[in-house]
Amino acid sequence: MTRFQFHIHAREGRARTGTITMQRGEIRTPAFMPVGTAATVKAMKPETVRSIGADIILGNTYHLMLRPGAERVARLGGLHKFMNWDRPILTDSGGYQVMSLSELRKITEEGVTFASHIDGSRHNLTPERSMEIQRLLGSDIVMAFDECPRADQGKDVIERSMLMSMRWAQRSRDGFNSGEEHAARSALFGIQQGGLHEDLRGISAAKLQDIGFDGYAIGGLAVGEGQEAMFATLDFAPLQLPDDKPRYLMGVGKPDDLVGAVERGVDMFDCVLPSRSGRNGQAFTWNGPLNIRNAKHAEDTGPIDERCTCSVCATYSRAYLHHLNKAGEILGAMLMTEHNLAFYQQLMAGMRAAIAESRFAAFAADFRRNYFAGK
Repeated sequence: MTRFQFHIHAREGRARTGTITMQRGEIRTPAFMPVGTAATVKAMKPETVRSIGADIILGNTYHLMLRPGAERVARLGGLHKFMNWDRPILTDSGGYQVMSLSELRKITEEGVTFASHIDGSRHNLTPERSMEIQRLLGSDIVMAFDECPRADQGKDVIERSMLMSMRWAQRSRDGFNSGEEHAARSALFGIQQGGLHEDLRGISAAKLQDIGFDGYAIGGLAVGEGQEAMFATLDFAPLQLPDDKPRYLMGVGKPDDLVGAVERGVDMFDCVLPSRSGRNGQAFTWNGPLNIRNAKHAEDTGPIDERCTCSVCATYSRAYLHHLNKAGEILGAMLMTEHNLAFYQQLMAGMRAAIAESRFAAFAADFRRNYFAGK
C-alpha cells in the first residue's frame, strides 16, 4: 500500500495540478480542505462533504484534545470511524489555536502551557504531545508543532520564534517517527515560518529540508497582513520549498486568495470562511459574494448562482433561502454552507482542469472579471 506519493501532472507558469496518493485515497491538487474543527464540518453530514467533491478534510488537534479527548477518540476506533469519514484527514498541530490564546498561555522552549477556553483547566502542549495526539486521532497528514507569531511583530521577534519552531520541527519529526505503526501509513508536513521576510523564510525552508518532510506548509500568513502583503510573500515563499513536494498555505482563504495562491505555486488550502460565511448568510458565487438576507432576494425565484451545479442551486430559490436565514432556521445554515463548500470545490476543479488544458491564465482572468464585476 502507498504511504504517500505526490505526482505533478501538468504545469502552467508556477501553477500546477497533481495527485497525492495515500492509503485512504487520492487527493487532487490544487485541493481545498473543508475544516472539521471538532470532528464535524459544521452544518454538514460527512457524506454530503464527500458528495460535493472534497477529497480530504481538516481536524483540529487543540479542540479535539480538549473535547472529547484524543485518548477517548482512540478508544472509539480513531477519528475516521468516530465521525464516519473514510477519506484522508489532515490534523493541524494545535499551535495556531494555542498561540491565539494570548491571555491564557505561556511559551517556553519546552512547549506551551495554556488554560482551556472551555473550563480553564491547565494543559501542556509540546511537539511530542502534539505528535501523540495526532497519532491517537489516526491522522493521515500530521502537522509539525510550531509557533505562529503575528506578521506585524518586529523582525527580531519573528526570527526568534522561527528558529524555535525549527527546533520544534526536529522534535516533531522525532516524535512522529517514534510512533512506528502510525508513521508507516501517514505523512508529516513541516511548516515554514518567517513572517513577511524573504531571508527568514529562506532560513526556515532550508532547515525544514535538512530535517526532511513529506510536504511543506507556508505558515504565518492570513493573520491580518492583507492580501497584497500575502501575495508579495507568496511571490518567493513557495519557490524556497521543494518543487516535488506539496505546498500547503494554511488558513486561506477567499476565492480570489485561492486563485492568486495557485498562480504562485500553492497546492493545498484550508479555511473556515466558506462554512462560517454560510452560517451567517453570505454565499460565494462566480459573480462575487452575496448576502442572502438582503431584501432584494425576498421574492427572487432564481438559484444562488446560475453557474453552480450543487444540489442547493438545483433545488432551492434565493427567496426560500432568504426566508430561512431571516427566520433563523437551521436548514438555512445547512443549505448555505453546502452551497459555499460546493462552490469552493467547483473552483478547485475548474483550476485543475484549466492547468491541465494550458488555459489557466485565461481562467484566472475570466474569474476575476466576473467575481469583481459588481465592485
